[in-house]
Amino acid sequence: YYLLIMINKDTKLFGSFSRKAGSVGCKLFNTCFKFDDLNAIYKSFSVENISNAVKSAKCLNFSGFAVSMPFKTQIIPLLDEIDDIVKRTNSCNTVILLKKNTGDYKLCGYNTDYMAVHTYLSQLILSGILKKNITILGNGSYSGTVQICCKELGIKYNLITRKDWDTIPLIENTVVFNCTPVTNIIIKSNNYFIDCINTTETGNKLAKIQASIQ
Repeated sequence: YYLLIMINKDTKLFGSFSRKAGSVGCKLFNTCFKFDDLNAIYKSFSVENISNAVKSAKCLNFSGFAVSMPFKTQIIPLLDEIDDIVKRTNSCNTVILLKKNTGDYKLCGYNTDYMAVHTYLSQLILSGILKKNITILGNGSYSGTVQICCKELGIKYNLITRKDWDTIPLIENTVVFNCTPVTNIIIKSNNYFIDCINTTETGNKLAKIQASIQ
């Protein structure tokens, strides 16, 4: 109700584009907008074509949008400017639209996933949970971001993909990071499991860190 009475011609539009839209970002950002008394609204969208979604965002005067799987790499050629982290990871999940004097938009891309993962893994190192090794599940754009973080933090990693997925039950005494949309992964209890899916406990923590930076 609050959002309905505050929306007007000056309301800033933000959103997220993914294959399957969720509500976590909507709850978080709209709560923050309300708390800070900002005239803005955030809405998630399920899209099949990221190029068409970008055109729509420009047409509707979006101020920015998030990008989720599977578009984090596909979005890069559509951007006008990317930061160094996007260049290193070849992944972008945050886009800011800056209006130019011509009336068109300049699209600037960032990777706040990297910042969140780097923060989270650093906390695990400091706590002693993460020591020297980690096992990463998946080899998509999010996995690539985690791999870059591990290299920069001096963490050795083992990569498990579809071809050796059946070896997961054999993993013992390490940190396991699921970077795929696969749910209900069964691992031994002597592992520390990090799941990127934002409906899980660890995924929700990562999502909150990422969104606070975003």
